[in-house]
Amino acid sequence: MNWKPLTNIQELDLIEEQSKTQPQLIFKHSTQCNISADAEEELNKGSVDAYYLDLLAHRNISDEIARRYGVTHQSPQVLIIANGACVYHESHWRIKTPKVLEQLQNG
Repeated sequence: MNWKPLTNIQELDLIEEQSKTQPQLIFKHSTQCNISADAEEELNKGSVDAYYLDLLAHRNISDEIARRYGVTHQSPQVLIIANGACVYHESHWRIKTPKVLEQLQNG
């Protein structure tokens, strides 16, 4: 993955705007969790642009994502935003690069 850090809530507005022309991927990651490290390693098999949210540093952004898109907070978690809405989300060991990339193409 080509990670772009997600560090402030205002960036969610940019992600939504970008999602109108191309689906956007967000990875919510806890830097102290082995499951989250496994999910990051799995996602690093792909080579697309993706937003990386460090949950320990920016839990407020995760809370806003849950509110804005109506998804329960999980860690680790991937979300695909297309046309301003969450069209796919998955968490924990169910995060698989081929499925994520397929959903990005279909977003």
